[in-house]
Amino acid sequence: MKPLHRLLTTRLIKLIAHALKLSCYAFHFVFPDKRFTLPARAAPLIRSRRPTTIPRTIWQTNFTDRVTLPVYLNYLFNRLMAPGFEYRFMTTAARADFIAQYYPGEIFQHYSRLQIGAAQADFWRVLVLQAHGGVYLDIDAHLTWPLGRLLGSDRQSLFIRTKRGDLSNYFIASKPHTPQLDAVIRAINANIEENTLEGVFEMTGPGVFNRVLDMGSLGTVLYRYACTQGSFTNEHFQYIDKPQGKWNREQKRVAVVGENIAWPRRP
Repeated sequence: MKPLHRLLTTRLIKLIAHALKLSCYAFHFVFPDKRFTLPARAAPLIRSRRPTTIPRTIWQTNFTDRVTLPVYLNYLFNRLMAPGFEYRFMTTAARADFIAQYYPGEIFQHYSRLQIGAAQADFWRVLVLQAHGGVYLDIDAHLTWPLGRLLGSDRQSLFIRTKRGDLSNYFIASKPHTPQLDAVIRAINANIEENTLEGVFEMTGPGVFNRVLDMGSLGTVLYRYACTQGSFTNEHFQYIDKPQGKWNREQKRVAVVGENIAWPRRP
């Protein structure tokens, strides 16, 4: 049982975040085309010399780095909750460049067959953490407790438990080169090659984590005491510039796995 102050902190954050989100409707009514830029890289707000097993890096991705005010407020809040962490962000093209560099061959070929951005992001997050370590957060996820205190110095990984008690992948913290992430990577790679599963959730998402990982051997935390989603932002503000909409609608029109995609490489 977590202390009462942890639960009260979470509820206070959600209350403030929901109030800000409501005010953003008025802001974007007056300034409908206003967007804010997420940095590809931002240094820690506070430098720490204390060694940690999990690298002090937050990783995020999105189809664009130009976002609405609620998404940007979500980003700023996470920066305040993790002042000792570097911030790294990648767009769709940057994700492909990264995987081509660090995972050439079969993994990049299979990644290139994914036709839905959420599925690509699912695969990328475990690949980037396996290569570099750190903390992955979905673009709408926000911390509910200071990240440095949540992870400590010796923890090797931390996964989120949902209200139902299963694993999710919108928050993952890990040191690089772990057998757990390796198992998820191999499973996603096989899922794409075999292409027998339906939907993003089972092909690349939380369904994979719950099939291949033993929760009893993992370090886990209930979502409300670490990280939750959708308080600062929502589907309207996240996908306002994406006609295809959220992945759960997009997958009804587009197959998750297709033929190889020729990704444009940067000069």
